[in-house]
Amino acid sequence: MPTLPRRTTRRTTRRTTRQLAHPIAHRIATDDASRPLWRHPVTVAAAALALTLGAVPLLPDGDAERGSIAPTAETTETTERPGAVGSAITPAMRAEIDRVVAEGAALDRARGRTATARAAVRCAVFEGQRYCLGFGWTTRSRDDLVARTAAPTPAGRERTGGLDAEGLLSRASARTAAARAEAERAELTMAARSVGKVWLLRHEIQGVPLPDDFAERHPDLAGVPSASARGGFGGKYPESFAILDESRALAQNQTYWCGPAAMQSIGWSSQKRRKNQSYWARRLGTTTAGTAITDMVRVVNNKTHYDDADHAGPYIVLDISDFTFKQWYRLMMRHVHDYRAPVVLHPVLLKQFYPYLDDDASGHFQVGRGFDQDPDGNRRIGYFEPWDQSRFDPSEPAIGRVQWRNAYKSYRANLDHFQHNVGV
Repeated sequence: MPTLPRRTTRRTTRRTTRQLAHPIAHRIATDDASRPLWRHPVTVAAAALALTLGAVPLLPDGDAERGSIAPTAETTETTERPGAVGSAITPAMRAEIDRVVAEGAALDRARGRTATARAAVRCAVFEGQRYCLGFGWTTRSRDDLVARTAAPTPAGRERTGGLDAEGLLSRASARTAAARAEAERAELTMAARSVGKVWLLRHEIQGVPLPDDFAERHPDLAGVPSASARGGFGGKYPESFAILDESRALAQNQTYWCGPAAMQSIGWSSQKRRKNQSYWARRLGTTTAGTAITDMVRVVNNKTHYDDADHAGPYIVLDISDFTFKQWYRLMMRHVHDYRAPVVLHPVLLKQFYPYLDDDASGHFQVGRGFDQDPDGNRRIGYFEPWDQSRFDPSEPAIGRVQWRNAYKSYRANLDHFQHNVGV
């Protein structure tokens, strides 16, 4: 089974800049003002990563920790955990992080939803790959993401706990300048350390050629077999496969706790010990507005073993809006089967995609944990579903935790979310 091997060496070298010829790479390498964004960094020792959250209100959930107050900060260790994988932070990366963080000052002057969205959605480019705050790694332009964030939030939907555009903007505006800068620096630093994985994913899943010096820049990833060695889409994968103990999936305790419930299942499966959803809500920075996918990925990386070299490596937030269904499904199979690691699914919970719903709902989190290629029918995906509407309205039908559903509908639900991303 191919894995991300442990990093054993770190190098300091200087190299010449290359312009990529692949159309996706070319699109990434230019920003909205057509300013060249390709950086060719110098590899140096990795910096310690501190991740800090803003203040979070009371988080009652009926668990043992009911009524406790969330801490105002959640930090990672000052050294890498054994088995963790990640790229070094180069001077060029650090300068790019500083630039994007400094531009956040515009939030304090922004008035109106569109202006606030433009000030909040800012993008950095690391080694030719674009990362946008809140959205993750994307080939979409900043203008496109700003428009999606500024668009009105659909009315009349139940909220299950995925942070919507309004919640993202409110959180960004409410933070103090210092807290915002600290959180954004942490998010961008975590992203920069994962750029090698982004290149490898796009190479394996979408066929994007790797840079000529990829092996030199990322010696820890250079030995990973290509997708063709595994037969590509559906080739050598079993017909069906699943991970995670089904007994470790519980319904969310609050209407806005799909994030903590999903994280509870992932953490329980990793640590072999159940922790209350309130514990995970505090680590995620969950509020009544919900949970951000960037925080889901951060906590998976900090509190589980699934980001180790023997599993998925550092989890990333990946925009899949330029993925075909076959590429998306290949990504699911690759992650679950090859890495034995769950996927943080991020759909919009609509009845047209999920027949067990009684009402349309909001953006949401599910735990991807299996696939069934079903050669005689429709491909299915297996996942844990935290939402059970009957817990909050007994007149509505109950929803089971363990789901095997049409994979194409899950893909469409992912695309219909305004952020169209997953945690892998």
